[in-house]
Amino acid sequence: MIDTLVLLASFGLLAVASERIGATFRRLGLPTITGYLFAGAIAGSFALDLIPSAATEDLRFVDEISLAVIAFVAGSELYLKEIKPRLRPILGISGGIIAVTYLVLAVGVYVLTGLISFTEDLGDGARLATALLGAAVLLALSPPSTIAVIKELSARGRFTRTVLGVTVTMDVAIIVLFATITSVASPLLTDTSLELSFLPLLLLDLTVAVALGYFAGQVLRVVLETSLPAVAKSAMVLGIGFAIYEGGDFLTQWSKDTLGFEVHMEPLLIALIAGFFITNFTAQREQFDELLHRIGPLVYVAFFTITGLSLKLDVLWSVLPIAAALFVLRALGIAGGSLIGSRWAGEPTRLSTIYWAAFITQAGIALGLAREVAVQFPTLGDAFATLIISVVVINEIVGPLFLKWGLRRARETHEPDADRKPGRHVVILGVEGQSIALARALQSQGWSAVLADTDADQIARVVSEDVEERHIDAVNEETMRQLVTDRTEAVVAMLGDDAANALALRLATEMGVQGLVARPSSPVPGNGLSEIEDVVTIDPGTAVVSLLEQAVTSPQSATLLLRRDPDRSVTQVKLVNPDLDGTPVRDLRLPTDVLLLQIIRGGSTVVVHGHTALQTGDDILLLASEDSLTEIRSRLSG
Repeated sequence: MIDTLVLLASFGLLAVASERIGATFRRLGLPTITGYLFAGAIAGSFALDLIPSAATEDLRFVDEISLAVIAFVAGSELYLKEIKPRLRPILGISGGIIAVTYLVLAVGVYVLTGLISFTEDLGDGARLATALLGAAVLLALSPPSTIAVIKELSARGRFTRTVLGVTVTMDVAIIVLFATITSVASPLLTDTSLELSFLPLLLLDLTVAVALGYFAGQVLRVVLETSLPAVAKSAMVLGIGFAIYEGGDFLTQWSKDTLGFEVHMEPLLIALIAGFFITNFTAQREQFDELLHRIGPLVYVAFFTITGLSLKLDVLWSVLPIAAALFVLRALGIAGGSLIGSRWAGEPTRLSTIYWAAFITQAGIALGLAREVAVQFPTLGDAFATLIISVVVINEIVGPLFLKWGLRRARETHEPDADRKPGRHVVILGVEGQSIALARALQSQGWSAVLADTDADQIARVVSEDVEERHIDAVNEETMRQLVTDRTEAVVAMLGDDAANALALRLATEMGVQGLVARPSSPVPGNGLSEIEDVVTIDPGTAVVSLLEQAVTSPQSATLLLRRDPDRSVTQVKLVNPDLDGTPVRDLRLPTDVLLLQIIRGGSTVVVHGHTALQTGDDILLLASEDSLTEIRSRLSG
C-alpha cells in the first residue's frame, strides 16, 4: 500500500514537471504532446530512472481512465448535425483513405517486420498479425490537433468543414476496425488456426460493445442531469471510464470461465459510443463538452507521460529508419486514398489534390491503440508500441505544418498577415443600376468592389463612375481567376444569363470564395443556381414587395435594413470559434451598442433569448457599430 502511494506521489510530481516541459515545447513551436512524451522517457529506466518503466503496470488504472476520456472526446466530436451537410465527401474521403492506406501500410509493415529486431524471428502468421494491427493503429488521426490548428488560423469554409468531418469519422471507423482486427490477430499470434467460427463471436463482441456503450451513455446522462457540482460530476465521469475498462476485463474472464469462450469487448469503442450518445441524443451535449474540456488537459498530461515512461529508448533509436519509412508509406497512402475518395464525391480538383495534407497529424487515439496492443499482446509488447509511437511523434510534429499549408492553399484561413493588403473585396458580375448602387454601398463600408460584364457597352456606362470596372469575354475559369483575388470574400452574380451566373458561382466556390449571392434573371426552375451549396438567392420579383411590406408593418426594422442609421449597420457573421460552441447568448458579453437580431441554424431561424446556446456554424445577424463589429468578428472567428 505504501509503495503504491509513493509511486503515485512520484508520478504526480513527474506529471507537474511534464506539464511545464510540454509548455516549453509549445513555446518552441513543437507539439505539447511531444513534450509530455519526452518528460516520461527521460524519467524512465532508459535515462534518469526516477520511475522504473516497469511501474507503468502499477499505473495501468491511470492509463485506462485516460484512454476512456480520450474515447469520450472522440465520440463527442462526432456531431451528426455538423457532419450531415458534407456527408458524401466525408464518407468518400474516409473510405478512400481507409481502403488505400490500410492496404499500403499492411504490406509495408509486413515487409519491414523482417528487418526489425523484435519481429524478425516471428513466424509468417505473427508477422501478418503485426502488419494488420500496425496498419490499423497508424490509420488513426487527431481531432484535437486538427481543431487546434483550425482555431489558430481562424479557418472556415468547405475544405475546413470536410477535414473536420473526416478526421472525426475516421477515428470512429478506426476503433471499430481495431476491435475487428484484434479478433483476427489473436489466433495468428498464438499459432492457433483462424477459423470462420470467429465471425459470430466477433459479431457478438461488437453487439455487446454497442449495448454497453448505450448503457454507459445512459449512466452518463443521469450523472449530468443531477445538481451535483462540476467537480463531483467530473470525478464520476472518470469513474465511469475506469468502470468500462474494469468491466471489460471482468466480462472477458467470466465468459472464458463460464461459457468456455472469450467475449472480448473493446473498451475504447464502448466509451466512444457513450460519448456519441450523449452528444447526439441527449440535451447534455454542452455540459458534457464543458466537463471534458475541464478534465482533458490533466488526462492528456497523465496519459502521454505514462506512454513516455514505457518508451524503450534503445529500441526507439534502432527503429527510426523504419519509422521514417512507415511515415512515407502512410503519407502516400493518404494522398492516394483522399484523391480517389474526393474525386468520387465530386469535390473540386483544387481541393482534391490538397486534402491529403490535412490528415497527416496523429496523437491520442493512435497512442492509445498502440498501448492497447502492448497490453493485449505481450508477444509484441512495449517494443511494438515504441515503433508505433515513433511514427506518431513524427506525424505529430510535421502534421500540423502540412495542415496549415493545406488550409492556406484552400484559401480558407483568416489569420493576421503583415503582407496581406487590408480591406475586403467583392466581385459583382453584371452592370446595371442595382449592381452599381451595390458596389457604391459596399465601398462606403470599406469594401473594394469590381464590376464585370461580358457586354462591352454596359462596361462603357461605368467608365466615368466611381467604381472599378472590367470587361470579360465570357465566364470561364481564366476570367474568374483574373477577377478573384486572395482578398475576395464574396461574388455576386447578376448577369442576364443564369447559366453563366451558376458557372461563375461554381468556379468561385472552387477558388475558395465563401460569400455566394445570386440574383436570377428569371425564376425558371433548373437554372443550376439551386444546386450550388451555400448560395444566397435573391428573387427580384418578391424582394421589393417584401421590403415594402416590412416598411408598412415594422418601419423601424425597415430603417435598419435600408441602413439609414449612420452609426450602426446590420451584418451577418458565422460562428466558427469552437470555444464558443454551446455558450449561452448571455455569456457572450456583447458590447453595449451591439444588438443580436437573429440566429440562423441549418436554414431555420432560432428563437433568441439569454439562454440560447450557440453552435458552431450558426449565422448570427448583428446590429452594431463598425468598431464593435470588428471585435465581434474576431471573437466569433476564434
